Amino acid sequence: MIKPEIVHNIKSEVGECPLWNKFDKKLYWVDILPGIIYCYNPRNGFIEKVYDGDVIGGYTIQEDGSLLFFMEEGAIKLWRNNELITLNEKVPELKGARFNDVIADPAGRVFCGTMPDEAGNAYLFRLDTDGSLKLVLKDVRLANGLGFTPDKKQLYFTDSKKGEIYIFDYNKEDGSLSNQKVFIKVEEQGIEPDGLTVDSDGYVWSARWNGGCVKRYSPIGEEVLSVSLPTKKITSLTFAGEGYQDIYITSAIGEKGDQSKENEAGSLFYLKSSGFVGLPENNSKVCI
Repeated sequence: MIKPEIVHNIKSEVGECPLWNKFDKKLYWVDILPGIIYCYNPRNGFIEKVYDGDVIGGYTIQEDGSLLFFMEEGAIKLWRNNELITLNEKVPELKGARFNDVIADPAGRVFCGTMPDEAGNAYLFRLDTDGSLKLVLKDVRLANGLGFTPDKKQLYFTDSKKGEIYIFDYNKEDGSLSNQKVFIKVEEQGIEPDGLTVDSDGYVWSARWNGGCVKRYSPIGEEVLSVSLPTKKITSLTFAGEGYQDIYITSAIGEKGDQSKENEAGSLFYLKSSGFVGLPENNSKVCI
Protein backbone atom coordinates (compact mmCIF):
# COMPACT_ATOMS: atom_id res chain seq x y z
CA MET A 1 0.00 0.00 0.00
CA ILE A 2 1.43 3.37 -1.06
CA LYS A 3 0.77 6.06 1.53
CA PRO A 4 1.36 9.69 0.56
CA GLU A 5 2.84 12.10 3.10
CA ILE A 6 2.27 15.84 3.41
CA VAL A 7 5.28 17.97 2.50
CA HIS A 8 3.51 21.13 3.61
CA ASN A 9 -0.10 22.05 4.30
CA ILE A 10 0.31 25.29 2.40
CA LYS A 11 -3.43 25.73 1.65
CA SER A 12 -3.14 26.49 -2.06
CA GLU A 13 -6.36 27.73 -3.64
CA VAL A 14 -5.50 25.80 -6.79
CA GLY A 15 -2.07 24.17 -6.46
CA GLU A 16 -0.90 22.98 -9.88
CA CYS A 17 1.90 22.27 -12.35
CA PRO A 18 4.53 20.63 -10.12
CA LEU A 19 7.92 20.51 -11.90
CA TRP A 20 11.34 19.30 -10.82
CA ASN A 21 13.96 21.92 -11.64
CA LYS A 22 17.12 20.12 -12.75
CA PHE A 23 19.16 23.30 -12.38
CA ASP A 24 18.68 23.96 -8.66
CA LYS A 25 17.35 20.50 -7.64
CA LYS A 26 14.11 21.93 -6.24
CA LEU A 27 10.43 21.17 -6.71
CA TYR A 28 8.39 24.04 -8.16
CA TRP A 29 4.61 24.46 -8.30
CA VAL A 30 2.05 27.23 -8.74
CA ASP A 31 -0.98 28.44 -6.84
CA ILE A 32 -2.92 29.60 -9.88
CA LEU A 33 -5.35 32.23 -8.62
CA PRO A 34 -3.04 34.39 -6.47
CA GLY A 35 -0.25 33.82 -9.01
CA ILE A 36 2.35 32.43 -6.61
CA ILE A 37 5.21 30.19 -7.71
CA TYR A 38 6.62 28.16 -4.82
CA CYS A 39 9.72 26.04 -4.65
CA TYR A 40 10.60 23.33 -2.15
CA ASN A 41 14.16 22.27 -1.33
CA PRO A 42 14.08 18.60 -0.24
CA ARG A 43 17.62 18.86 1.12
CA ASN A 44 16.63 21.20 3.95
CA GLY A 45 12.81 21.24 3.84
CA PHE A 46 12.61 24.96 3.05
CA ILE A 47 9.75 26.39 0.98
CA GLU A 48 10.00 29.83 -0.58
CA LYS A 49 8.07 32.06 -2.97
CA VAL A 50 9.81 32.53 -6.30
CA TYR A 51 7.15 34.85 -7.71
CA ASP A 52 4.02 36.51 -6.32
CA GLY A 53 1.92 38.46 -8.80
CA ASP A 54 -0.88 37.94 -11.30
CA VAL A 55 -2.84 34.77 -12.13
CA ILE A 56 -0.62 32.06 -13.66
CA GLY A 57 -2.42 29.15 -15.33
CA GLY A 58 0.75 27.21 -16.10
CA TYR A 59 4.46 27.66 -16.62
CA THR A 60 7.57 25.98 -18.00
CA ILE A 61 11.21 26.11 -17.00
CA GLN A 62 13.33 27.56 -19.79
CA GLU A 63 16.63 26.08 -20.90
CA ASP A 64 18.43 29.01 -19.24
CA GLY A 65 16.62 28.42 -15.92
CA SER A 66 14.14 31.30 -16.26
CA LEU A 67 10.39 30.71 -15.97
CA LEU A 68 7.84 31.16 -18.76
CA PHE A 69 4.37 32.12 -17.45
CA PHE A 70 1.07 31.46 -19.25
CA MET A 71 -1.50 33.85 -17.84
CA GLU A 72 -4.89 35.52 -18.30
CA GLU A 73 -6.39 36.37 -21.70
CA GLY A 74 -3.40 34.85 -23.53
CA ALA A 75 -0.62 36.79 -21.81
CA ILE A 76 2.76 35.01 -21.94
CA LYS A 77 5.58 36.47 -19.86
CA LEU A 78 9.16 35.53 -19.04
CA TRP A 79 10.39 35.76 -15.43
CA ARG A 80 14.15 36.23 -15.60
CA ASN A 81 16.48 37.83 -13.05
CA ASN A 82 13.48 39.13 -11.05
CA GLU A 83 12.16 40.94 -14.13
CA LEU A 84 8.91 40.20 -15.97
CA ILE A 85 9.26 40.41 -19.78
CA THR A 86 6.10 40.31 -21.92
CA LEU A 87 6.28 38.03 -24.96
CA ASN A 88 2.57 38.10 -25.78
CA GLU A 89 -0.07 40.45 -24.40
CA LYS A 90 -3.39 38.93 -25.50
CA VAL A 91 -5.02 36.24 -27.63
CA PRO A 92 -8.42 37.16 -29.14
CA GLU A 93 -9.89 33.73 -28.39
CA LEU A 94 -9.02 34.05 -24.71
CA LYS A 95 -11.01 37.14 -23.81
CA GLY A 96 -12.42 36.38 -20.36
CA ALA A 97 -10.41 33.17 -20.09
CA ARG A 98 -6.89 32.11 -19.21
CA PHE A 99 -4.25 29.54 -19.97
CA ASN A 100 -4.28 26.36 -17.93
CA ASP A 101 -1.97 23.34 -18.05
CA VAL A 102 1.09 23.50 -20.35
CA ILE A 103 4.02 21.30 -21.34
CA ALA A 104 7.29 21.84 -23.19
CA ASP A 105 7.99 19.46 -26.05
CA PRO A 106 11.37 17.86 -26.95
CA ALA A 107 12.20 20.74 -29.31
CA GLY A 108 11.46 23.43 -26.71
CA ARG A 109 8.04 24.46 -28.01
CA VAL A 110 5.15 24.65 -25.53
CA PHE A 111 1.70 23.09 -25.85
CA CYS A 112 -0.61 25.33 -23.84
CA GLY A 113 -4.23 24.58 -23.03
CA THR A 114 -6.89 26.95 -21.77
CA MET A 115 -9.85 27.22 -19.47
CA PRO A 116 -13.26 27.72 -21.13
CA ASP A 117 -14.40 31.22 -22.06
CA GLU A 118 -17.84 32.62 -21.30
CA ALA A 119 -19.30 30.60 -24.19
CA GLY A 120 -17.79 27.37 -22.83
CA ASN A 121 -15.08 27.10 -25.49
CA ALA A 122 -11.52 26.09 -24.62
CA TYR A 123 -8.47 25.53 -26.81
CA LEU A 124 -5.06 23.94 -27.16
CA PHE A 125 -2.36 26.17 -28.61
CA ARG A 126 1.30 25.60 -29.45
CA LEU A 127 3.89 28.28 -28.73
CA ASP A 128 6.82 27.83 -31.10
CA THR A 129 10.40 28.69 -30.18
CA ASP A 130 10.24 31.89 -32.25
CA GLY A 131 7.38 33.15 -30.06
CA SER A 132 4.59 32.55 -32.57
CA LEU A 133 1.36 31.04 -31.25
CA LYS A 134 -0.66 28.53 -33.28
CA LEU A 135 -4.11 27.08 -32.60
CA VAL A 136 -3.95 23.27 -32.46
CA LEU A 137 -7.40 22.21 -31.16
CA LYS A 138 -10.63 24.14 -30.72
CA ASP A 139 -13.22 21.44 -29.91
CA VAL A 140 -12.21 21.49 -26.24
CA ARG A 141 -14.18 22.15 -23.06
CA LEU A 142 -11.36 22.41 -20.47
CA ALA A 143 -7.78 21.74 -21.53
CA ASN A 144 -5.71 19.99 -18.90
CA GLY A 145 -2.97 17.42 -18.21
CA LEU A 146 -0.38 16.71 -20.93
CA GLY A 147 2.43 14.19 -21.19
CA PHE A 148 4.71 12.55 -23.75
CA THR A 149 5.32 8.84 -24.20
CA PRO A 150 8.92 7.83 -23.34
CA ASP A 151 9.85 7.59 -27.04
CA LYS A 152 8.45 11.13 -27.60
CA LYS A 153 6.37 9.90 -30.54
CA GLN A 154 2.96 10.44 -28.92
CA LEU A 155 1.31 13.04 -26.69
CA TYR A 156 -1.44 12.58 -24.08
CA PHE A 157 -3.94 15.42 -23.62
CA THR A 158 -6.78 15.74 -21.10
CA ASP A 159 -10.16 17.39 -21.60
CA SER A 160 -11.46 17.53 -18.03
CA LYS A 161 -15.06 18.51 -18.77
CA LYS A 162 -15.43 15.73 -21.33
CA GLY A 163 -13.84 13.32 -18.84
CA GLU A 164 -11.44 12.05 -21.49
CA ILE A 165 -7.70 11.62 -21.98
CA TYR A 166 -6.63 11.44 -25.62
CA ILE A 167 -3.47 10.21 -27.29
CA PHE A 168 -2.08 11.80 -30.46
CA ASP A 169 0.78 10.97 -32.77
CA TYR A 170 3.37 13.73 -32.37
CA ASN A 171 5.89 14.94 -34.96
CA LYS A 172 8.98 16.40 -33.35
CA GLU A 173 10.09 18.06 -36.60
CA ASP A 174 7.17 20.47 -36.85
CA GLY A 175 5.28 19.94 -33.58
CA SER A 176 2.14 18.71 -35.33
CA LEU A 177 -0.41 16.35 -33.78
CA SER A 178 -2.45 13.73 -35.67
CA ASN A 179 -4.47 10.53 -35.30
CA GLN A 180 -6.43 11.53 -32.17
CA LYS A 181 -7.77 8.60 -30.13
CA VAL A 182 -9.49 8.27 -26.76
CA PHE A 183 -7.04 6.72 -24.28
CA ILE A 184 -9.40 6.57 -21.27
CA LYS A 185 -12.78 7.98 -20.32
CA VAL A 186 -13.73 8.81 -16.72
CA GLU A 187 -17.34 7.79 -16.12
CA GLU A 188 -17.81 8.81 -12.45
CA GLN A 189 -20.25 11.69 -12.04
CA GLY A 190 -18.59 14.93 -10.89
CA ILE A 191 -15.04 13.51 -11.00
CA GLU A 192 -12.67 14.92 -13.64
CA PRO A 193 -9.24 13.87 -14.90
CA ASP A 194 -6.80 16.69 -14.20
CA GLY A 195 -2.99 16.87 -14.52
CA LEU A 196 -0.93 13.87 -15.59
CA THR A 197 2.57 12.55 -16.03
CA VAL A 198 4.12 9.52 -17.72
CA ASP A 199 6.69 7.22 -16.10
CA SER A 200 9.71 5.55 -17.71
CA ASP A 201 7.70 2.38 -18.43
CA GLY A 202 5.17 4.41 -20.42
CA TYR A 203 2.42 4.20 -17.78
CA VAL A 204 0.18 7.23 -17.37
CA TRP A 205 -0.49 8.75 -13.94
CA SER A 206 -3.64 10.92 -13.83
CA ALA A 207 -4.82 13.14 -10.96
CA ARG A 208 -8.53 13.23 -10.13
CA TRP A 209 -10.30 16.53 -9.39
CA ASN A 210 -13.03 15.70 -6.84
CA GLY A 211 -11.81 12.09 -6.86
CA GLY A 212 -9.27 12.16 -4.03
CA CYS A 213 -6.72 10.00 -5.83
CA VAL A 214 -4.22 9.54 -8.62
CA LYS A 215 -4.52 6.57 -10.96
CA ARG A 216 -1.89 4.70 -12.96
CA TYR A 217 -2.77 3.27 -16.38
CA SER A 218 -0.90 0.86 -18.62
CA PRO A 219 -0.02 2.00 -22.16
CA ILE A 220 -3.19 0.27 -23.39
CA GLY A 221 -5.41 2.15 -20.91
CA GLU A 222 -5.90 -0.46 -18.17
CA GLU A 223 -6.03 0.87 -14.60
CA VAL A 224 -3.31 -0.88 -12.60
CA LEU A 225 -3.04 1.27 -9.45
CA SER A 226 -5.00 3.86 -7.49
CA VAL A 227 -3.35 5.97 -4.77
CA SER A 228 -5.81 7.55 -2.33
CA LEU A 229 -5.21 11.00 -0.82
CA PRO A 230 -6.92 12.64 2.16
CA THR A 231 -8.52 15.44 0.14
CA LYS A 232 -10.75 15.40 -2.95
CA LYS A 233 -9.38 18.06 -5.26
CA ILE A 234 -6.19 16.45 -6.55
CA THR A 235 -4.77 18.50 -9.40
CA SER A 236 -1.47 17.17 -10.75
CA LEU A 237 1.73 15.22 -10.07
CA THR A 238 5.32 14.87 -11.22
CA PHE A 239 8.38 12.70 -10.66
CA ALA A 240 11.32 14.37 -8.95
CA GLY A 241 14.63 13.84 -7.17
CA GLU A 242 18.00 12.67 -8.41
CA GLY A 243 16.63 9.36 -9.65
CA TYR A 244 13.13 10.63 -10.47
CA GLN A 245 11.62 8.16 -7.99
CA ASP A 246 9.87 10.64 -5.67
CA ILE A 247 6.36 11.65 -6.70
CA TYR A 248 4.98 15.05 -5.73
CA ILE A 249 1.23 15.68 -5.87
CA THR A 250 -0.58 19.03 -5.78
CA SER A 251 -4.09 19.71 -4.52
CA ALA A 252 -6.57 22.57 -4.16
CA ILE A 253 -8.91 24.17 -1.71
CA GLY A 254 -10.88 25.28 -4.76
CA GLU A 255 -12.22 28.51 -6.17
CA LYS A 256 -14.74 30.62 -4.26
CA GLY A 257 -18.09 28.88 -4.10
CA ASP A 258 -16.46 25.47 -4.41
CA GLN A 259 -13.96 25.48 -1.55
CA SER A 260 -13.18 22.35 0.38
CA LYS A 261 -13.23 22.40 4.19
CA GLU A 262 -10.96 19.36 4.42
CA ASN A 263 -7.91 20.05 6.60
CA GLU A 264 -5.51 18.68 3.99
CA ALA A 265 -7.00 20.58 1.03
CA GLY A 266 -4.39 22.62 -0.85
CA SER A 267 -1.46 20.61 0.55
CA LEU A 268 1.61 19.44 -1.33
CA PHE A 269 1.98 15.66 -0.96
CA TYR A 270 4.73 13.24 -1.87
CA LEU A 271 5.48 9.55 -2.27
CA LYS A 272 9.12 9.18 -1.29
CA SER A 273 11.08 6.50 -3.19
CA SER A 274 7.84 5.35 -4.78
CA GLY A 275 9.31 2.28 -6.46
CA PHE A 276 8.45 3.80 -9.84
CA VAL A 277 10.80 5.83 -12.05
CA GLY A 278 9.84 8.95 -13.94
CA LEU A 279 11.47 10.91 -16.72
CA PRO A 280 12.75 14.51 -16.77
CA GLU A 281 10.31 17.01 -18.24
CA ASN A 282 11.46 19.00 -21.27
CA ASN A 283 12.63 22.58 -20.87
CA SER A 284 11.14 25.27 -23.10
CA LYS A 285 13.41 27.20 -25.47
CA VAL A 286 11.19 30.13 -26.42
CA CYS A 287 12.83 33.43 -27.45
CA ILE A 288 15.97 32.92 -25.36
